[in-house]
Amino acid sequence: RKKLNIKNLCLLIFFLVMLVVFLFSLIKIILWVVDNNKTDKIIKEIKENYSVTEVEAKNETILDNSENKTNAYFKYIQMNYIDIDFNKLKRFNSDTVGFIKVMGTNINYPFVQTIDNDYYLNRSYDKTYNNAGWIFLDYRNNEFNDKNTIIYGHGRINGTMFGSLKDTLKSSWQNNKDNYIIKISTEKENSIWQIFSVYKIATTSDYLQTSFSDNEFESFINLIKGRSSYNFETNVTNEDKVLTLSTCYNDNDKMVVHAKLIKFDTK
Repeated sequence: RKKLNIKNLCLLIFFLVMLVVFLFSLIKIILWVVDNNKTDKIIKEIKENYSVTEVEAKNETILDNSENKTNAYFKYIQMNYIDIDFNKLKRFNSDTVGFIKVMGTNINYPFVQTIDNDYYLNRSYDKTYNNAGWIFLDYRNNEFNDKNTIIYGHGRINGTMFGSLKDTLKSSWQNNKDNYIIKISTEKENSIWQIFSVYKIATTSDYLQTSFSDNEFESFINLIKGRSSYNFETNVTNEDKVLTLSTCYNDNDKMVVHAKLIKFDTK
């Protein structure tokens, strides 16, 4: 009887542990769905009320740093910019500093900047608590004047925020040269960036530096180009400015995309 009681006690403990695990997992799933629904609602509102338009250049500067003049490159520098009414966006969220569109992905959002890199990890665009977070510019960056400008976002499994950044690792994305472009709009200028490196890497901060000496920047370029899972055959020099997009690939790895500025249009 004593052995039977011990066995029953073990079964009861096992059942209680499994019940706690189940309830914990259920709560996490419910919270994820709630956060996801809130995010979808905000994304829908942005699309319906804050239209992004394609515009031609007015005060354009094309950067030419001995780029290999392929047909694709000439096509890139002839592309239109994107533009949006920042007065309206800033009434929605005063932290808004830009809008980003990554070709061949779902990324088509306004992005924000505040005094740290923590706030928007769990705040949505309307500043309410949300584990989906929002797309944000590194607090250290001075608009787009630094050698490396960094934008972060969560890699949501439903493809929102930077969730679709993983698509850049797919051969279907890489085989389409039209995808190698990131378009940015800010209050002061619109710009187009050409992607030259995409990769997944164990979590590290060595690609998150924003300012460099000349020798440091050359080493930085060699580092991030060498990591790319695809050879974009794009020349990058010390004269270039780099845009870095960073997100989580999974619990242990990061998904990173780097692009260089190829042209901008001052407003």
